[in-house]
Amino acid sequence: MTVLLEFKEGIRSFYGKYEIYLLPVVKFLLAFLSFILINRKIGYMERLDSLPLLLILALVCSILPAGAMLLAAGMLLTLHCYALSMPAGVIMLVLFVVMYLLYFRFAPGNAYYALLAPIAYVLGIPYVMPAANGLLQQPVSVIPTICGVVTYYFLDGITANEASLGVTGEEGELLSKFQGIIKQFIGNREMYLTIGVFIVTVLVVYVIRRMSIDYAWTVAIIAGMLLQYVAFFAGYLQIGMSSMTMRLTAGCGISVVVLLVLQFFFFNLDYTRTERVQFEDDEYYYYVKAVPKRYVSVRAKSLKKISDNGRSQRAAKEAVTREELMEDMEIDMDDEE
Repeated sequence: MTVLLEFKEGIRSFYGKYEIYLLPVVKFLLAFLSFILINRKIGYMERLDSLPLLLILALVCSILPAGAMLLAAGMLLTLHCYALSMPAGVIMLVLFVVMYLLYFRFAPGNAYYALLAPIAYVLGIPYVMPAANGLLQQPVSVIPTICGVVTYYFLDGITANEASLGVTGEEGELLSKFQGIIKQFIGNREMYLTIGVFIVTVLVVYVIRRMSIDYAWTVAIIAGMLLQYVAFFAGYLQIGMSSMTMRLTAGCGISVVVLLVLQFFFFNLDYTRTERVQFEDDEYYYYVKAVPKRYVSVRAKSLKKISDNGRSQRAAKEAVTREELMEDMEIDMDDEE
């Protein structure tokens, strides 16, 4: 444990020292990864499928606020959908504008969750998102996560029907394409199940981790993951998606590990040294529970230089010159000659 705590403190110290340089790097990597996944998922516009273009766009996003990253991702999605089908592009644009307005109204500054939600889906661990929202943020932070979930399911429906959407026909077919996209999107029961479970999970995790109980974060993580597992398991059986249960089990297990790592870095307390303090003033009694954080100072490594100077000096002191020896023996230098 001491080694892990020293590693944690070393990371925190390093980030605090070089935050001004590391934050743009993290934003660049997140933006670049998001743009790469967008091109792989719906790379219908060949002009946008260019590595130098994505690198330049990610570099620009790294020096701008987080909202600019979300805006750039929305533009890429809209252009790719429009390259496939005009109805798909229009609906994507309207959907993005609505979600962007919700983001600015309720959760400005949490754009990272909107980008991380689709990435978590690709990695097979979307269940970590609502629990992380409840642990690290206020419940309103679930809105960007829901926006990311809605975007993922919309794009999933687009890719599933790209063959029919990409066929160019008469103008009368545009209306039927509009209706088909909207009908499939609105009728996606898995999306509604995910949104409902995520909202409830965020609330449950947030309430538990705010409680004054020992190991509140650990209890919140376990409760949130059990809630998601049971709710999704029952929901998948209800909507006829029983094949998702294996993926659900593996995803929840990995999500628990990820959340415990987050807990280690953000809320690592030593409950064995809990103290309870009671004091009062003229109007109130105060009951305070103080739980210290686990902390260990990073051991400074020093190098001790070992040289032969001391030995040489000692040898020099012990050495006796010829003249001193003869003087001690009362031998005259002139007589010797």
